[in-house]
Amino acid sequence: MSAELLPRRAVLERTTRESAVRLALSLDGSGTARLASGIGFLDHLLGTLVFHAGFDLELTCTSDLAVDDHHGAEDCALAFGLALDQAL
Repeated sequence: MSAELLPRRAVLERTTRESAVRLALSLDGSGTARLASGIGFLDHLLGTLVFHAGFDLELTCTSDLAVDDHHGAEDCALAFGLALDQAL
């Protein structure tokens, strides 16, 4: 099988004291996003990125939103970056 035909996807979990993120990313998708970060604007940004890039992304995050949204947003971004690296 040539490198062009290999699926470009990643599934991962990232757990810290402040948050737990689970995601599945497919770079060769249809622009579909199922997002539940608890941070509406972050879900909007990721959904827009996924739609225009043609990726598929499923992401769930629970975090210490009672404190603020920093840890959840940070850990979602780190998990997304790691998944993107793995998928490539």
